[in-house]
Amino acid sequence: MATALNTGHIGLNVTDLDVSVAFYQRLFGFEARTGGRDGQAEWAFLSRDGRLVLTLWRQSAGVFDTGAPGLHHLSFQVDTLDEVRAVEANLRELGLTPRHGGAVPHGEGADSGGVFFTDPDGIRLEVYTPAGLAEDTAAKPAGDAPTCGFF
Repeated sequence: MATALNTGHIGLNVTDLDVSVAFYQRLFGFEARTGGRDGQAEWAFLSRDGRLVLTLWRQSAGVFDTGAPGLHHLSFQVDTLDEVRAVEANLRELGLTPRHGGAVPHGEGADSGGVFFTDPDGIRLEVYTPAGLAEDTAAKPAGDAPTCGFF
């Protein structure tokens, strides 16, 4: 068995490749690494700092079904609350409103937390920081339940 197991990259099915590429590039600063078309198949590989992070595949229709088994949400960690706030500002510039009104803690009195939102296909996303929310005035929105579990 491997001594270390790290997430490599994440692959998402999308309905409109151009829209999704633009969304992820604008929001996270991802760079187009490669992509292509083969008949009806379309794909794009997005990287950051030379590392493949996200692959997008145009091979679905409709909107992400949060009631079906599978992916619950995709989470990205950043170092500081300022970075979370920058993503939140980018969302608002795109005309999107974060769930819970903005950055919120993961739990009552928790120092970790972030911003929760969906991509153009309804895939739930989170950008969080492990510290910095305890001083924030935002209240935890989900009672005793984990904030990242119910949005």
